[in-house]
Amino acid sequence: MGKGSKPKDAGGKGKGKQAAGASDDSASKGKGKAGKADGLGTCTYVKARHILCEKQGKINEAYKKLQDGWLSNGDKVPPAEFAKLAAEYSECPSGKKGGDLGWFPRGKMAGPFQEVAFSTFVGATSAPFKSTHGYHIILCEGRKN
Repeated sequence: MGKGSKPKDAGGKGKGKQAAGASDDSASKGKGKAGKADGLGTCTYVKARHILCEKQGKINEAYKKLQDGWLSNGDKVPPAEFAKLAAEYSECPSGKKGGDLGWFPRGKMAGPFQEVAFSTFVGATSAPFKSTHGYHIILCEGRKN
C-alpha cells in the first residue's frame, strides 16, 4: 500500500516534541513495558482523528492551515480545531464527525496509515502522507493497551 510514498518520514515524528507531556499518558501506565521513554511504548490501541483527501494539493492546503495556526509555533493543534478542518477538507465519511476514528487496534488499519497512527505522539499531528485511499493527516488523541 502506497509503496514509493514517504509514510515513515512524513509520519509526524518530526513534530513529536509537541506531544511532550501527553494528556493520555495515564492510559499507558500500569503495565511495565508500556511506558517507554519515547512516549510511544507498545500500545495496542490508538485514538485518532484524520483528514483524507484524494488530491495532494487539497491535503497540503489543510496542512498549511494547521502550520499557520499552531504547528509553526510548536503548539499542539486542539482537537476541536482539527475537527473543524476535517469537516471542511476531509473526503472521508468521518469528516462529518470531525475526522474522529475513535479507538482502533493495531492491525485494523492498513499499511502506512497504521504505521503513522501508531508512531505519532499523543497530541501531535502527522505531516501529510499517502495511502491507497489518498492523502491523510492524523491527529493522535490517545494510546492504550
